[in-house]
Amino acid sequence: MNRNPIAYLCSEYPAISHTFIYREIESLRKAGMTVHTASIHKPAGLGIMTPAEQQEAENTLMVLSQAPLSILRAHLHCLMKNPGGYLKMTASALRLLTKGPKDPVKAVAYLAEAGILLQWAHRNGVTHIHEHFGNPTAIVAMLMKRYGGISYSISVHGPDIFYTVDSAMLAEKVREASFVRCISHYCRSQVMRISEVDTWHRFHIVRCGIDPEIYSPRPEPGNSVPELLCVGRLVPAKGQHILLEACDLLKKEGVPFHLTMVGDGPDRKSLEARSASAGLTGNVTFTGALGQDKVRDIYDRADIFVLASFAEGVPVVLMEAMAKEIPVISTRITGIPELIEHQEDGLLAVPGDAADLARQIKKLLDTPGLRSTLGKAGRLKVDRLYNQHRNNALMVNHFLNEENLA
Repeated sequence: MNRNPIAYLCSEYPAISHTFIYREIESLRKAGMTVHTASIHKPAGLGIMTPAEQQEAENTLMVLSQAPLSILRAHLHCLMKNPGGYLKMTASALRLLTKGPKDPVKAVAYLAEAGILLQWAHRNGVTHIHEHFGNPTAIVAMLMKRYGGISYSISVHGPDIFYTVDSAMLAEKVREASFVRCISHYCRSQVMRISEVDTWHRFHIVRCGIDPEIYSPRPEPGNSVPELLCVGRLVPAKGQHILLEACDLLKKEGVPFHLTMVGDGPDRKSLEARSASAGLTGNVTFTGALGQDKVRDIYDRADIFVLASFAEGVPVVLMEAMAKEIPVISTRITGIPELIEHQEDGLLAVPGDAADLARQIKKLLDTPGLRSTLGKAGRLKVDRLYNQHRNNALMVNHFLNEENLA
């Protein structure tokens, strides 16, 4: 078995919106693996993260925080250690001027980052890099492979990267990866779509997951006014404007409710303005971004969890809510129907249809028995298919399989 140290590489780590990566790495370490971590950007919002996440940040290489002299030394190290490999890596970076990003600034930046990471990998005995999301950091991993002595794998979530296959060089990243972890059948199908059939055996479904013990069933909230909850970045892909439209329809029907939106992002001002113009100020609360400990407290007060997304992989916040036996409503897009089967363990609305979303919310508000049934079924679904301990054990197996890291 291969027990060499590995490294996880992310654009931003740890990150408030991607705590599942931190949990995944912790699972690998508990299984006995040595996992080093590197982040291209210094994380935002460290102050509201848990102490454990803050400590993780302290132990993570922040690539773009390196001083110019350190970058120069890293590249001299790489050149002296493997001159031929360094030339191959540089030539590969220059090819980015005519394909993929087609941007000289990005080409230079990716080359600089690869040199920093290579020196760091050599110091830590790392020969395999795992990159999350298949985004530009995977190009950096690809350059490191061209240098020599480094293999890489990627976790692909989608769906954004499936819209920019050419500029993201996704087909090339997938072709050169030792293996590809896909978080859903939908995700795997999209990776298969751009790949040769004889590479499909390297695409493995390993779902994201949560800890059912941490996200245990919440007590019945007992709210006098039903509490709706939405957790996620305030961005167009999350469909929060449609959720507000649905709330406007509910209020006009005289349906009592209160909505809490947890998260922050570029849509916050427009969402607050829409809430005010619709007369929903007293019905909607925006909390901003919160740490995981505080989010769990808010889950406990929720009657219904709603995510009206237009584009998602398989949202971990839905898994968290379902594990807490909160009945959930989301949309029929991408991998979400693999998590939620309509009227079996949650409800699914037509994406972008505020009237249908309002109908689904009202159905749950009017039927306490259905809320209870869906909540219990949702937890069973998550424990069966989205339990982080079992799913992360699959990642351990992939990393310990020497053939996967070839």
